Amino acid sequence: MANHKSSLKRIRNSETKRLRNRYQSRTTRNAMKKLREADKKEAETMFPSVVSMIDKLAKNNIIHDNKAANLKSQLAKHVNAL
Repeated sequence: MANHKSSLKRIRNSETKRLRNRYQSRTTRNAMKKLREADKKEAETMFPSVVSMIDKLAKNNIIHDNKAANLKSQLAKHVNAL
């Protein structure tokens, strides 16, 4: 266990950020699953919000920028194919 005050604070902050990242990732993945299962009209309305969620993950370095681009591309292709 850490002895320094700054180390203890770092542990607390890391845990808080880990839980927040995990929540945001899981929420985004669930939204992508719902988008893939939705019909065309519903998917078109959900698409901008899902893309926004993916962009936020990439901006905060939760996922890589290229992964975000690949996910958005796959979702766009899926929505256009409906």
